[in-house]
Amino acid sequence: MRRRVLMGAAVAALLAGTFATTAAHADTPAAQPAADALTLPAPSGHQPVGRTTLHLRDEGRPDPWVPTEKRELMLSLWYPAAAPSGTPAPYMTSGESERYAESTGLGLPKDLFTKVAAHATVDARPARVRGGLPLVILSPGFGMPRAILTGLAEELASRGYAVAGIGHNYEADGITFPDGHTTSCVACRVEDRDRVLEKVAAVRADDISFVIDELTGKRAARDRGVALDPDRIAVVGHSAGGFSTVPAMLKDPRVKAGVNMDGNFRFPDHETPVNRPLLMLGNPGHVPGGQDGTWDATWKQFTGWKRWLSVDDTQHLSFTDLAPLAKQLGGGPVQRLDGDRVDTITRGYVAAFVDTHLRGRNAPLLDGPSAGFPEVRFHRP
Repeated sequence: MRRRVLMGAAVAALLAGTFATTAAHADTPAAQPAADALTLPAPSGHQPVGRTTLHLRDEGRPDPWVPTEKRELMLSLWYPAAAPSGTPAPYMTSGESERYAESTGLGLPKDLFTKVAAHATVDARPARVRGGLPLVILSPGFGMPRAILTGLAEELASRGYAVAGIGHNYEADGITFPDGHTTSCVACRVEDRDRVLEKVAAVRADDISFVIDELTGKRAARDRGVALDPDRIAVVGHSAGGFSTVPAMLKDPRVKAGVNMDGNFRFPDHETPVNRPLLMLGNPGHVPGGQDGTWDATWKQFTGWKRWLSVDDTQHLSFTDLAPLAKQLGGGPVQRLDGDRVDTITRGYVAAFVDTHLRGRNAPLLDGPSAGFPEVRFHRP
């Protein structure tokens, strides 16, 4: 099926080595992964993390994938908390875990992703802050649930950011809504890959603007006690979420900075300058003259602050929670670089970027190669 090509195969590339033994001996209990032990790396910031879930409905926009419905999104909002609430925030619902596990085509246990332990607690009382919090919006890869960027979200929230992870409806397997129904990736079934991904970029730009409207308006985040600063907003995305950062920045001037984590650039206007900060962070295929020529072609469009970084011995899904989780599933790290190490790199460089451009802090990590992170290469074509 086409949807397997678009994203199921990508997940398989990361986890295939881990589950090879399981598949070969599926009739023996010992072959099952130790899912009860799956834990995301702890955030390094000083503040506890709260998480709330929001259901947003755009009454003025038909859903682009199912036009008979209005556009609806599920949103996870992480934030610095005064103290933990005592109720651990689940990683995925049972419906999301089942849909996502099935989409990989690997025969994974349907409850696998319900057993991942994260570090946020549900509806914890927000920490008191002077002024509003800077906001980082996270957009996941095509076909992937928003939970897949939880580790990065918790990291940033522990450092004093509000972080909104968008569940782009019908672009993921799966998204569970308050009434209990879970949607699948309708867009993944479209045969014309180039056309659908260009459409995804435009849809996500609209989604991001709508989320900003809702979070900085009178409802949503404010109703939960999380005060936001509308003048300090960044968008960070992986894969399709990464290439959607530029359309979002072109559409909405409230987006002050963007990060593309390993996404090919796909949008119709390659000539319009983008004069706001942008970080490109990718695997070794994303180097000047490398496998993905869209990074070379798009680099000149960025006329403001910009950095182009690659990380040795990584691959496409290394910039998500799957890197550290795969290591725990009994097969060791799948990419050559240790899963916890690449997770540390991703968190560190994204945090340095938003610290620089949303808080005005000096982040030497972005000035050039670091002896502490020799895997990270700076490119200046």
